[in-house]
Amino acid sequence: MVWLIAPASASHLDGRSLYEENCAACHGLRGFGGVGVPLALEGFQRVVTDEYLRKTIRLGRPGRVMPSFTRLSDEEVNAIIAYVRSWNDLPPPHYPDTPLRGDAERGKSLFTNKCAACHGLNGYGGQGTGVTFSRPREAPLIAPALNNPGFLAAASDAMIRQTLLNGRKGTPMPSAKELGLSKQDVNDVVAYVRSFATRTPSLSAPENEPVYLMVETDISVEQAVENVKRAVLGVNFRLIRVQYLNQGLVPEGQENHNQAIVYFCNFDFLYEALAIDPRIGIFLPCRITIVREGGRTLLMAVNPKRMSVIFNNSELTRACGEMKGIYEQILDEASL
Repeated sequence: MVWLIAPASASHLDGRSLYEENCAACHGLRGFGGVGVPLALEGFQRVVTDEYLRKTIRLGRPGRVMPSFTRLSDEEVNAIIAYVRSWNDLPPPHYPDTPLRGDAERGKSLFTNKCAACHGLNGYGGQGTGVTFSRPREAPLIAPALNNPGFLAAASDAMIRQTLLNGRKGTPMPSAKELGLSKQDVNDVVAYVRSFATRTPSLSAPENEPVYLMVETDISVEQAVENVKRAVLGVNFRLIRVQYLNQGLVPEGQENHNQAIVYFCNFDFLYEALAIDPRIGIFLPCRITIVREGGRTLLMAVNPKRMSVIFNNSELTRACGEMKGIYEQILDEASL
């Protein structure tokens, strides 16, 4: 993701360039979607307000893929919105501020029967990121998370209601009429969705986690390598290879034997993680680095749970937390 510094004069802002540098990677160059929802759809632009777009850019979707763009100036955000609006010759809608009256308990039953198949049983959205590998191939996009503090802060009751009434042409979302919902049913569903705000869990990234995991021992590098190999097999991972840290960077035979890396993988776990979010591949396969210095041997691994901060994906954070536990088990056993 590229972060931009606000230019000296807002009059020279280029909304297209700002969009391409900050939004196109997920929403598509012309807004027809990918990892992110399609912004160029007429059905989307008829329903969402500029304020919704503004808050969405500012707040993002904590725990989902979309980050918060706090470093963009107000002028830059407005320029992006103007460019997005230029794709359709439609004025932005305006809604009353009055909250809707509905029965949240009844809305829960309706949501479970009519909406949960796509948006998740508790409104947490479809699984995966929206890219082909991480979603069912028959699904053109991933349903957004409604039980999300970013969405709930950005969307008004009236906007959610209008979305339900109209559906979203160009996506799998049908209209209320197609779902067999009356206007009162819609109000009840909106009331239930709004009730998520009182019980949405914290989705903050685990930034208090250490960047790497490390243990210290007095055994040799060779013994540490053998210990790691046994520990890897003990947790049902497959050994891939062992190499010296500077192998390939120096002439053969001149490698530093006090620095080694053990690569390993569990392909079932790997596939499940990639299906959640393929970007996890940037720190795969699993590896432990072993370094001998100052009379001590250090065994080190990246902390997957800390690395998960960059993905803004709570589902992936849980998987990375599981991987952290496996790393810790291997490090503990290998250092004995």
